[in-house]
Amino acid sequence: MPDSDQEAKSPLPGDDDLGALAPFRHGVFTLLWSTWLVANLCMWMNDVAAAWLMTTLTAKPIWVALVQTAATLPVFLLGLPSGALADILNRKHFLFFTQVWVAVVGALLALAVFMQVVTPPLLLMLLFMNGVGLALRWPVFSAIVPELVPRAQLPAALALNGVSMNASRILGPLVAGSIIASLGSAWVFLLNAVLSVGAAVVITRWQREHKPDPLGRESLRGAMRVGLQYVAQSYHLKGVLLRIAIFFFHSTALMALLPLVARQIKGGDAGTFTVLLAAMGAGAIASTFALPRLRQAWSRDRLVLAGAATQALSMAVMAVNTSLWLGVPAMAIGGAAWLTTANSLSVSAQMSLPDWVRARGMSMYQMAIMGAAASGAAVWGQVATWSSVPWALALGAVSGVAAMALAMGLWPDRGVMEDPTPAGPLPRPSVTTPPERGHVLVSIEYLIDPATAPAFRALMEQSRRARLRQGAVAWELLSDINDPRRFVELIEDASWTDHLRRFERSTTSDVALRERKLGFHIGDEPPVVRRTLRESTARAGFTEGLLGQIGLQRASDRR
Repeated sequence: MPDSDQEAKSPLPGDDDLGALAPFRHGVFTLLWSTWLVANLCMWMNDVAAAWLMTTLTAKPIWVALVQTAATLPVFLLGLPSGALADILNRKHFLFFTQVWVAVVGALLALAVFMQVVTPPLLLMLLFMNGVGLALRWPVFSAIVPELVPRAQLPAALALNGVSMNASRILGPLVAGSIIASLGSAWVFLLNAVLSVGAAVVITRWQREHKPDPLGRESLRGAMRVGLQYVAQSYHLKGVLLRIAIFFFHSTALMALLPLVARQIKGGDAGTFTVLLAAMGAGAIASTFALPRLRQAWSRDRLVLAGAATQALSMAVMAVNTSLWLGVPAMAIGGAAWLTTANSLSVSAQMSLPDWVRARGMSMYQMAIMGAAASGAAVWGQVATWSSVPWALALGAVSGVAAMALAMGLWPDRGVMEDPTPAGPLPRPSVTTPPERGHVLVSIEYLIDPATAPAFRALMEQSRRARLRQGAVAWELLSDINDPRRFVELIEDASWTDHLRRFERSTTSDVALRERKLGFHIGDEPPVVRRTLRESTARAGFTEGLLGQIGLQRASDRR
């Protein structure tokens, strides 16, 4: 095994291989992928056992659907904090802790069933606690994958993660179904606890070298703020989150109501439920090998819309189907469409995130998925309670395609992503005595030809988004009232350390943007940069005071 992640990422024979199985050439990826497979196996076994156990406790559709809500809601609630922790803590130790957490909750679930004290509310509470472990685990694993393979192999690596998810979707229900039929649900939960402990032991073999940030660890609050700002200032990421939320809100209707769908099939029982889940997983795995060709032939949005439409068709078929022979191929096609859609959007998100904020960005991606899944399960469960399971599935299928098409029309994919590749070490500003506290204010003075001022203002809007993505707390563009050539860019950082962090976070796109801004500057000398420390306690007082003192006004006020 390599001694560090750097060795794991060093060029190897076959790094230019873009085939579906190419990432398995990297030993650390194979090790952690196997761990991920076991973790997903436990998750699916737990979901199957819990869903079927709930049908033995109550026949109300809303309670059955809330099993899905309880399992996924923690990821929505805790996604951003867990992503921030994954970016600022030792990822190996954090991943180990999540596996121990899941093992403990699995043991408690088994104990409750063995003692025959489980009730619908208690089951939902323990499932929620298990979901907390998943909420902590997903962002850190999502951030780890790009460390393990070359960037060109990242789409294949993410598709293999989908294979892990769906292989476990086949094996998990099969194993869980056979154990439930022969021994009972309690033994499924106990096996989950044992397997989770085994996965934790395997993680200890990963010899990852944790490199502390030379500027010190970010505070949790600051890391969360920056993560939110990064996504809020990224047109591309917001489009990805919108699409994945729409897809999961509607597609989760089938997963949430599948135990009841299985019962409406002739002779339906726990075995039928297991077979339908396994068919969905098999279809997803089969689609993995077609994904490289599909990605080359179709644009991302074309793939996503086709996947959403195909999954909706599968759901519509299951709404009226009463035959297992028709249900199996319908679920397989739905699984293939599910993986195609989810993988296309996951790759799109990963490719646009730099390493320093990757866990936070992917945590918000998971929050969009799980928030949509949790709310969707509750909504479609209630619709089924008011009407029927077939009507809920049919309505979810039709509205899902319509909503996805509408989102693509209102938020089109521009086809261009900023390059998140690190720009390399940039020269840091030096000061005699670095300030220990207080906000740092940076002003950059440009001289711009008035004829090109409109184009410069438009470019500076890109600069605003870039500065805020890097972590600045505020940004302004000011223009001189008396000299139409003079513009001042103001950036405010929460501290001197946060100001220095922005130099570490600069990407290739940021450097290219800087060169484009300098191209507008007509002065004989480079733009003048000044750094000051804000002494006042009110931001508004600083800004308005500065405007009055140096004869400037916001550039937007001149339009």
